[in-house]
Amino acid sequence: MLIVATACLMLIMVSVVTHYEVLRLLNACLPVMRIPNRSKLLVVMFAAFVAHGAEIAVYGLALFALVKYGAVGSLAGSAASSMANCFYFSAETYTTLGFGDLTPTGPLRLMAGVEGLNGLVLIGWSASYTYLAMERFWDAAQSNGNR
Repeated sequence: MLIVATACLMLIMVSVVTHYEVLRLLNACLPVMRIPNRSKLLVVMFAAFVAHGAEIAVYGLALFALVKYGAVGSLAGSAASSMANCFYFSAETYTTLGFGDLTPTGPLRLMAGVEGLNGLVLIGWSASYTYLAMERFWDAAQSNGNR
């Protein structure tokens, strides 16, 4: 259980720092980008998807490593605990979709709960940043007469 709790703390730190750095980089680069203001919102959306994809991948890799090498549980369901299934389960959990076709057993259940909460917070952070960027760049586009 201690190894899973430690992994959870490390995963939270890695995913939050990753997200912070992506948003910080966007905040620094967007004002100086030489593209139309409304197109900057597409950059925000693609960057958010890339950040979330990277965070899902980190959780998926950690899940696979804990199942294969940590022997702290498994994914029970219609398929084995393969790398692809770990990524699928991670995406399903991070987004709080929760189909239930794969379920963690043992101490890995803690990681599933932590990932769901972490994903919910980070998706909310992306939504908040996107709203602020829309407000900033759409207002600027309308002031300049751009649509």
